[in-house]
Amino acid sequence: MAQAPARGRLPARADAVKVESLPWTKIAGPAGLGRSPFGLRMASTLDDTTRDAGDVIRIRGARVHNLRNLELDIPRDQMVVITGPSGSGKSSLAFDTLFAEGQRQYIESLSVYARQFLHQLERPDVDLIEGLQPTICIDQRPGNQNPRSTVATVTEIYDYLRLLLARLGEPFCYQCGAPIRQQTPEQIQDALLELPEGCKVLLMAPLVRGRRGQHEEVFEQIRKAGWIRARVDGQVYELDNVPPLAARKNHHIEAIVDRIIIRPGVRARLGESIQQALRHSEGLVSICYYDESASAQDPDPDPDRDQGNGPPGGVWRDRLFSTLYSCPECQISYEEVEPRTFSFNSPHGACPQCEGLGRRTQFDPELVLPDRGLSLAQGAIAAWRGATAATVRKWREQLVPWLRASGADWETPLSQVDDAALSRLLHGDGKQFQGVLTWLEKEFATSHRKPRLEELESFRGEVVCAACQGSRLRPQALAVRVAGRSIHDLVRMSVEEAGRFFATLAFPAAQQPIAGPLLQQLRHRLQFLARVGVDYLTLERSADTLSGGELQRVRLATSIGSGLVGVCYVLDEPSIGLHPRDNQRLIDALRDLNLQGNTVLVVEHDEAMMRQADHLIDMGPGAGCQGGQLVAQGTPPEVCRAPASLTGRYLSGELRIPVPATRRRVARSRALVLEGVTTNNLKDVRVQFPLGVLICVTGVSGSGKSSLINETLAPALIRRLGGNAPRPGPHQSLRGTGHVDKVIQIDQAPIGRTPRSNAATYTGVFDEIRKVFTNTRDARQRGYNASRFSFNVKGGRCEACQGQGLRKIEMNFLPDLYVTCDECGGARFNSATLEVKYKGRSIAGVLDMSVDEASEFFANLSSIHRQLVSLRQVGLGYLPLGQPSTTLSGGEAQRIKLATQLARAETGKTVYLLDEPTTGLHFEDIRKLLEAFSQLVDHGNTVIVIEHNLDVIKFADWVIDLGPEGGAKGGYLLAAGTPEDLAALPDNSTGQFLRLLLADGR
Repeated sequence: MAQAPARGRLPARADAVKVESLPWTKIAGPAGLGRSPFGLRMASTLDDTTRDAGDVIRIRGARVHNLRNLELDIPRDQMVVITGPSGSGKSSLAFDTLFAEGQRQYIESLSVYARQFLHQLERPDVDLIEGLQPTICIDQRPGNQNPRSTVATVTEIYDYLRLLLARLGEPFCYQCGAPIRQQTPEQIQDALLELPEGCKVLLMAPLVRGRRGQHEEVFEQIRKAGWIRARVDGQVYELDNVPPLAARKNHHIEAIVDRIIIRPGVRARLGESIQQALRHSEGLVSICYYDESASAQDPDPDPDRDQGNGPPGGVWRDRLFSTLYSCPECQISYEEVEPRTFSFNSPHGACPQCEGLGRRTQFDPELVLPDRGLSLAQGAIAAWRGATAATVRKWREQLVPWLRASGADWETPLSQVDDAALSRLLHGDGKQFQGVLTWLEKEFATSHRKPRLEELESFRGEVVCAACQGSRLRPQALAVRVAGRSIHDLVRMSVEEAGRFFATLAFPAAQQPIAGPLLQQLRHRLQFLARVGVDYLTLERSADTLSGGELQRVRLATSIGSGLVGVCYVLDEPSIGLHPRDNQRLIDALRDLNLQGNTVLVVEHDEAMMRQADHLIDMGPGAGCQGGQLVAQGTPPEVCRAPASLTGRYLSGELRIPVPATRRRVARSRALVLEGVTTNNLKDVRVQFPLGVLICVTGVSGSGKSSLINETLAPALIRRLGGNAPRPGPHQSLRGTGHVDKVIQIDQAPIGRTPRSNAATYTGVFDEIRKVFTNTRDARQRGYNASRFSFNVKGGRCEACQGQGLRKIEMNFLPDLYVTCDECGGARFNSATLEVKYKGRSIAGVLDMSVDEASEFFANLSSIHRQLVSLRQVGLGYLPLGQPSTTLSGGEAQRIKLATQLARAETGKTVYLLDEPTTGLHFEDIRKLLEAFSQLVDHGNTVIVIEHNLDVIKFADWVIDLGPEGGAKGGYLLAAGTPEDLAALPDNSTGQFLRLLLADGR
């Protein structure tokens, strides 16, 4: 099976298309009226049936993945929901067929030269697609892994903020806070004359500041001005000896206007040179002067710079003067404020210490000093515990200056030392005493002993940058303000707070031509974010910390604001992570897209979304090889009446997930108790997790669920049980861990990254199957061991395809092709290995079996049969054992992980943690998932899930509800009890929906 192509995001430009390549011809007319951005459209080669299909997207003969020659008409300019069991072919239809074809057409409209630089999707296996609009994909990509990406940058709000600060911001001195004003040439002259007499000065005109290129015209400009020297990237050259510059690197070029020694009578010459420099460098003058008073240990020297010969002991220093920006008090000159000044992706704006990340990986003070009640003699510095007596004596000698300065001794508990002294202990005094953290950094950089390095690594972590305090920017950028707020103050606001701020922000009439368009864009984008239910997010929130649903809704808000018309939007479960209270806001946002004249195609399982769709498409009837067919389509009432539709039977109420007749007894004496949690927005929360039951943690989006479970409880519990985990969020205590011996987190992340990984290898059942083949008579006679039957190592696998069964053929400017290996025919093993049979089946034949078939085939082998039965219990009986993990849906991957746990021997003291386990699951899949949860709990284990799905909440034994809102307005424990207890609360958002469900008996 070919690997599923990655989903790109480039729109197509065509109205009605066939999959076959079509000729393109140039036409005239305004962009957007039947034209591509490149002035191209298809020649009129389509038949009459295509022209009549303008109101539908017509698909004929779709065979991507498990689609079975699918024929389907999808109405255009409507909100269409595609649903069906997990693995039934929804994503194959929406993303790997429709969107892949749309992107392919767009890329094929480009030149051959341009295409070779783009990642191209494989041509979908389909006979005909007609009526396809330009397509835009907004899918469930996991959080962007780039740590520089934030909510503000994803939505382009940060770009408008940078422009607003650059054009309308008021600069202040970052040292004294005084307003920055212009300097006159006379003031610059006076400042230079204040240098010590005899000081050597290079007076320069900055011509290029951090720009790429070879800049030959700049050197010609210097020659024409009559100057003979220039400083290039910190080095002084005569113009005839300047080496060629790298065209793709940033360079700094300064013309040397004069070389002066400060002495009486030099004023006139100095003034003339300053005027010349200002004329050629647009108001900037830079100097490099020799400071004889500086020591060689001064942090400022640049030993690589060769400015001239000076006596030993001094350093060359740079200083910038500007007729535009200067602090009158501190005598600090500033460069002109530009949009790049506020960019943490540019060296002109990024904090030089953390390089614009806001955090640094270094020794964490809280890990180095975990218990301040101990003294140094008792091992207060955890990184020094277990050291030899000689090493302790060396450290004790190094600490003598600190002990004297702080008035403490070796036996004094550090809790009796003031905070200033503790800070000096860790960070040093900036003079002779370097501090414990500096010593540890040096040891970490120089040690070659692997055990010691691993030990030191455990005391390191991501900590807020001390230089910028997490703002990511230089102090010069943070000193520019609008209405008294810096750009960091603005991005620290939530979407809701920023919306209120910019709604009332006003500028004088003279600045309105600049402020008006910027404020309009900012207000609109913030309104769109609020409309899709993410108004609790702060603008500085890193994109890689967002859930899949949050990131998708952020990108959806950007699309709404773009105002595109005639586009087909393809979305993948946008309701993920959204509380039922906020579902209608999302549906209204999708309706807005639809009413603008777009087709909205949503892969979704949410009942509210399905009931409000214009058109509902139900795929199935099963999953995998049992799916890929159109079961029913039409309006929601029409699908409800379709007898073959499993979705329709659930929507009509014929099938339902029942409320448990009795709930498990909750023993509060046997519980995990987490106290004083203040992680992120949590407000000193105390939560009790009873053990041996199914617990559901719920609440509106942003209320603190992930902060409580994923960032605090999980790492704290793992560490308490002796495992390795990131530092947990701040909390006072965790009690009750004696009742737990293991913690397992189950998520929907892929089970593998290559086509070689599959369900059999992940669960470990393939190891047992290989043992079976190793014990056959043929294998023993040939001397084959278990590795002979592995497609991951040499020996038994096919070396032509290296055990993948497929071969990749690079097509340069066309998409890469994956073809069945002609050596093994896709079997993955060589012929000698395939000759070994068990019950008439080769190892490749076993991998081709479904879980159901393999379960019957290995019924007499308990070690294999037990694991296969667990896969059947979670609804994966249809899944081929050797199906590549890259083709599995998120729901299938999660159920494979769950089945792996079900097959293991239970101690009854395990805590299972799951975050949104119903993502990608149909009603029927959820029913099977809940049965699996019940099986785990019935063995004495505890299952804790973060969930918004009402079927899971009503099924839980204990519900913990956080809120009442998201962000700063959330973080409170609203209720804890049975679902019936929550339903009885009059003002509880979760209880309102539970009340209706429980009253209906559903």
